[in-house]
Amino acid sequence: MAKNKAAKARQAAGDAWNSPYVQRAVEDPELRQNVRAAVESARSAYGRLTNGKPVAKVVTDDKKFQKDIKQASDSLRDVGDALREGPKKSKRRLGFGRLLLLGIVGAGVALAVSEPLRNKVLDALFGAEEEFDYQSTATSPPSSPATETSAAGSTSESSTT
Repeated sequence: MAKNKAAKARQAAGDAWNSPYVQRAVEDPELRQNVRAAVESARSAYGRLTNGKPVAKVVTDDKKFQKDIKQASDSLRDVGDALREGPKKSKRRLGFGRLLLLGIVGAGVALAVSEPLRNKVLDALFGAEEEFDYQSTATSPPSSPATETSAAGSTSESSTT
């Protein structure tokens, strides 16, 4: 008999846990905050109601009591609205890794398609290509007459070929 009761209790607990209302209460911090605020306001109002003064006087004249009742009713209304909506559907957001991958792929496509962009990136990475003429700043030693004639002879040979 006890095993049968335990199995029924386990089944009931499992069914309750799978309820959309319980799931909403577990997953929604705003709903839990509204329940907490309603309980605290109701507790405060009950404390003011049972402090020894006549109940009619507390209900009609005590501004803090009226404020606590209003806060409790507002919080309970928000809880009821949230529970009627059912569980929140989670929004899929792109994680940082997916966003980074998307950016890299987009940049690769842009570089492959756009030649001016490709040239700008290459110039930024490796410096601009400049055409220049090389001029030596080193001074050459004074030449002897023998080297001038051999240099002149070698240029004339290369120009004739």
